[in-house]
Amino acid sequence: MLYYMLKRLGLALLVALTVSILAYMLVFLSGDPALALAGEGARQVDIEMVRKTYGLDRPVIVQYADWLWKLLRGDLGMSVYFKTEVGPLVFEKLTTTLLLGVYALAVALVISVPLGVLAAIYKNSWIDRLCLAVAVLGQALPNFFFALLLIMLFSIYLHLLPVSGSGTWQHFVMPAIALGYYAAPAFMRLIRAGMIEVLGADYIRTARAKGLPPSTVIFKHALRNAIVPVVALAAVQLGFLLGGSVVIETIFALDGLGYLAYQSITYKDFPVMQVIVLLLSVIYIVLTLASDIANAWLDPRIRVS
Repeated sequence: MLYYMLKRLGLALLVALTVSILAYMLVFLSGDPALALAGEGARQVDIEMVRKTYGLDRPVIVQYADWLWKLLRGDLGMSVYFKTEVGPLVFEKLTTTLLLGVYALAVALVISVPLGVLAAIYKNSWIDRLCLAVAVLGQALPNFFFALLLIMLFSIYLHLLPVSGSGTWQHFVMPAIALGYYAAPAFMRLIRAGMIEVLGADYIRTARAKGLPPSTVIFKHALRNAIVPVVALAAVQLGFLLGGSVVIETIFALDGLGYLAYQSITYKDFPVMQVIVLLLSVIYIVLTLASDIANAWLDPRIRVS
């Protein structure tokens, strides 16, 4: 188990290093960053001054090495637009994005687990087809359009929930539903497939032959084993939800990393953009690593192979 953990940790560090390179080079993909920072109509002397001020006149490899060294020491740089340190600015918004991601994941599980179990129990029936239709709708419906429908229903017509802000738990209800419903189909299909496989196993038939109640057979024996792959998917989906919250946070004006990313892109705030991309990527890598270790602990066949 220790060898497996060290192997996965080394791979995660290698991926994190690669992501840091891509995050830094992201600035140069849109053209000359000095020209973007100086603004349209800037004189050549002003562009050269900006390039020298931000160290953009040095070789790219030297710039990256300097940026990475400062990053490892906790120096995330200064925001060009907000005129403050990037570290406190980003981590202040991180809490809102984490809350939204956890709430959205909870919504996805609340929707997908019952639908997946029902679809497996009534396989190839109208209930199964209805559950699959609900899942397909969640995958096909753009989350920004679904978010607008939620705003019209719960805010404009029913006046039950606030449209924007992040001050109370009510502000997270519609964003969590809009984001979680999009992630639910993947869980639903996985649970359905796992339940169908498990319900046909010999030990399930034995449990039924012993006269155990159907609820005990389904939830204690079948679902308990079918839910194991969901652990890995949940970690991956949480990382996906954190990274994909930009549109939802912008629509609902949630003061989180997604909305901050939108602002940094709008105002060409490159230091903030770099840290947000790197931070979300590292969170995704950590969650994936944790899911791999959890799966190896739950299923010894994984670490043996």
